[in-house]
Amino acid sequence: VLAPRPGWFFPGLDQRLSAAPALRSPALPARPYTAAARTAKKGSQRTKKEETKKKQGGRRWPLMSKPVDDVYLTWYYERPSYDVEKAVGMLKKFQELDFTHPKQYVYINVFLDMALQKKKKVDPFASTVLLPHRFTDEMNKVLVFTENEQEAEIARENGAAVVGGVELIKWILEDEIQVDFYVAVPAIMPKLIPLRSKLKRKYPSTKRNSLGHDIPKMLQLYREGLEYTVEDESIIETRIARV
Repeated sequence: VLAPRPGWFFPGLDQRLSAAPALRSPALPARPYTAAARTAKKGSQRTKKEETKKKQGGRRWPLMSKPVDDVYLTWYYERPSYDVEKAVGMLKKFQELDFTHPKQYVYINVFLDMALQKKKKVDPFASTVLLPHRFTDEMNKVLVFTENEQEAEIARENGAAVVGGVELIKWILEDEIQVDFYVAVPAIMPKLIPLRSKLKRKYPSTKRNSLGHDIPKMLQLYREGLEYTVEDESIIETRIARV
């Protein structure tokens, strides 16, 4: 309702205001904000669904037939797969065409099925495997924990980078000694507990074949072996050869 302010002059306004019926605002709903929020939420959900449908509709599905020419759009056809012998032959052929180094590494991606019956997730882990054919001249540095002089001599003869007992703990904690792997004999394990948090997954363990009495076998595995890691996506990405 318009009411006059001091200093304003409207002829006959007072009579019109007194004669006009009193105006009342209609009753408001109990919770108007809740209803508005629900409407907005429904609208946002519909918008998301429409956007999802648009995205799905624009997806490119590959064709089943093989391409005729050497140049084609890859997303229109299924990705080809080859057996090992043919794939290696193609790598060698491409190496000559691309003028790349003949000793370049060959990598492999392994996708693991980590599903269990109890639906428990398998945590990422690392392991070492000894391949039948070595493809590099590099040797890993391995430290052997033992306090037996005879075992220490065997470790040195088989290529251990560092051999010793509890006197090495201080140097390892201060990062004065850094090697690729650590192996140990069972007799010294109670004295290596201070290194558990430092070495973490490299801490000697029977599960990883880094704890035992066969020092030459452990040294061969960790000096010449290939370490691989299984990440959260259950994928192994590692090099396995040279072209």
